[in-house]
Parts: sequence; C-alpha cells; structure tokens
Amino acid sequence: MVERNPHRRRHYDRSLIPFLIPGSTIILVTILALGTLTVIQINDIERFLRIAGDHAVLHALFLTIFAGMCAVMILSLIGTPLAYYLARTKSRFRGIIESIVDIPLILPHTVAGILVYLLFMREGLIGAPMSAVGIIFEEAFPGIVAAMTFVSAPFYVNAVREGFEKVPVHLENAARTLGATHSYAFVTITLPLATREIVNGALLAWGRSIGEFAAVIIIAYYPMVISTLIYYRFTTGGIAEAQGLAFLMIVICFGIFLLVRSVTRFLGRYDDRV
Repeated sequence: MVERNPHRRRHYDRSLIPFLIPGSTIILVTILALGTLTVIQINDIERFLRIAGDHAVLHALFLTIFAGMCAVMILSLIGTPLAYYLARTKSRFRGIIESIVDIPLILPHTVAGILVYLLFMREGLIGAPMSAVGIIFEEAFPGIVAAMTFVSAPFYVNAVREGFEKVPVHLENAARTLGATHSYAFVTITLPLATREIVNGALLAWGRSIGEFAAVIIIAYYPMVISTLIYYRFTTGGIAEAQGLAFLMIVICFGIFLLVRSVTRFLGRYDDRV
C-alpha cells in the first residue's frame, strides 16, 4: 500500500466557494482603495519621493514605530501575566476582568484619549507623582506611549490568552510532578508553545498602536506621530499632501506585517500537524 505524501499539495475545496463570494467584497474594496492610491502615487512619483524624504516625515515615522514598540514591550511585561491568569483561572470574576480589559475596544477613541489624559496629566493620579520625578506625559513622548498602550492592550491580552488556553494544563501539571515550579513550567513549557499567538498579539497591538490618532492628540499633539502629521498635512495642504504620507505608511506597515506573518508560520504550537 502506497503511503500518501503529507506534503502533497491539497486540492482546492470547491464547497468553500459560496463562502468566498460574499467575503471577497472586503478584499475587493481594500484592493480598490489601495490600487487607487498606488496609481496616484506612481503618476506623481516626484511628489511622493519628496514627501518620503522630508525630515519631518522621517522623524514622525521613527517616533511612531518606536512608540509602538515601547507600548508592545510594556504590554509584554504586564499583559502576558494577565493573559495567563485569565487563561487558567476559574474565578467568578473572570468575566468582569475580561470586560474591563475589552473596554478600549468599544470606546470612541476620543473617550479613550480623555481617560488617558485624566490619568496622566500633570494633576492626574499617575501624572502628578511622575511629574514630581521629572517624567512628563503631556505633549511628550511618554504620553504617546501611554495612549498607545491603553488602546492596544485588549488586542495583545486577548490574543495571548487564546494562545495560553490552547496549551493543555496537563503538560504543566506533568512538569510540576517532576519537580518544576509553577513559574519554571510556565517559562519552559507554556510560553514556548504559545509563541505564535504571543507574536501575533504583539503584531496586532503594534499595528493598533501606530494607527491611533484621537487618543494620542488629546494628551500629546506634539511631538507628532505619523497619524497626527497626516491629519495636519491634510488640513493645511489638502489631500495631495496627505495621500503621499498615507501611501508611505501603507507600504511600511504591509512590509512589516508580511515579514512577521511569514516568520510566525515556522513557529511551533501545541496543535500543529505535520
């Protein structure tokens, strides 16, 4: 009996076509929007190159990407333990905690910005003591990071929680019966098996962070991140100035997302097959 090659290319399941047809509307609209913007930039490549080489644009891009990375690093430190707790706890308060985590998802972005501002302004509960030691959030880089962290937290925590939930508890219990502490089992077993979801959660949180506008400008209009700069260029120079910045941001983000998605395909998880 000839054994089938597991790496053999699978035939396309035609029964999925009825599901693809309505769902392709989302893809079509996105492609049309991206295609329109791309054609416009190609036809006016000199303007695009001028915008892409602008010192203010480069500074805003660096600031945005770096602030988003800082937000993700903060979430990895405080969001990962929370995600693990939610994945393993059977407490009656789990639903309440998850609802609190998800609040930034349902709030208008301006409301999220007001919440961040009230907490981190110079007279705020966090802003006041931090100001006393020289850390200012209003119109400063820390304020941008605080706003990005707040709005992106649900994306990271929920993605990582789902990753931890996929790791069977009995693997941790087996390690603990062999003498491993709970923390050691978490670091050596649970974290590696949930790596893919952790990376995906970090990517989603980063994407959400760099795309934030309303919450950021309420606490820190300056220094300008790329979303603020796009809005400023649109109000002062019109759509011609703004669309070049938008296209540049799309190219950068698409490249980063494509790279990370490609890398995460090779990261293992517990339920992988072949």
